[in-house]
Amino acid sequence: MKILSWFLIFTGLCGLVGVRMLEDHIFYDPFLNYFHEANKNIAFPEFEWVQLVLSHVFRFTLNLLFSCVIIHFLFKNKEWTVQGAILIIIIFAITFPIYLYCIHDRFEIGYLFSFYMRRFVIQPLILLLIVPLFYYRKQILLRSNQGL
Repeated sequence: MKILSWFLIFTGLCGLVGVRMLEDHIFYDPFLNYFHEANKNIAFPEFEWVQLVLSHVFRFTLNLLFSCVIIHFLFKNKEWTVQGAILIIIIFAITFPIYLYCIHDRFEIGYLFSFYMRRFVIQPLILLLIVPLFYYRKQILLRSNQGL
């Protein structure tokens, strides 16, 4: 059973890497080249709002799915998986409107600020915080059960 869990964790990680590697093929994001150029003087790209929003929501959904697989099979705790999903959704619900405002403002709010808001929207960065948090939580629970 342990081998299956590690295989599923690896599959979740491969899924996240796959989303990143195939981003220019499966998602509509006219800002990929804009931010890859790392030149704030490049022309602001033309885009379709609805297509952009739907693409980001689709990408978020894939990242959420793979992140939940990783959390679930790392800790084998359904409640923690739900809590992790809720945390990820909350972060997305906060950062996505801010990023959309940055786009609406044509990144006048700040190029780097917009760049990092975009990172929180399109990358599963919160997973890098959730895994150590839950690992620490697990260690605390183990110690309290041992009477230390």
